[in-house]
Amino acid sequence: MARALIVGCGCRGRELGAELMGRGWQVRGTSRTPEGRGAIDAAGIEAAEADPDRPGTVLELCGDTAVMIWLLGAAGGDAPALDGIHGSRLERLLEKLVDTPVRGFVYEAVGPAEAAERLAGGRQIAERAALTWRIPVVSLEAKRGEAGWAGSAADAVERSLLRV
Repeated sequence: MARALIVGCGCRGRELGAELMGRGWQVRGTSRTPEGRGAIDAAGIEAAEADPDRPGTVLELCGDTAVMIWLLGAAGGDAPALDGIHGSRLERLLEKLVDTPVRGFVYEAVGPAEAAERLAGGRQIAERAALTWRIPVVSLEAKRGEAGWAGSAADAVERSLLRV
């Protein structure tokens, strides 16, 4: 089966990774920290170091990836960094993604209420990329903590490949 790259593979990313692996996917998850990579490995997911604030570190992992999942709707940190990963950094990444084997992009468009405007802007960037570079984009609308979240998220990943 295809490989998915989960950018931001914390607790929910590992839950999604397990769901995808159960469906036959190969899964790679990213973290900035050794502790995060250890938790990813412990979940049976291939761990990789990457920082969404540095798009080049993410792009290095795309050589054998069919779908990228930008699972950062609930990411924490300072506002300028979050604005970047849902704004200019995301836009730069998507501009370069067209030159990789990635054929689907899933953008987590929901998160805490205070992030609504930021996430709406990120969603618009992803939708423009879909139109400009013909990158199939699916917005992940399932809310964290909802029953069946991982299944809904995995369905979104699989839908992204159907849009090719």
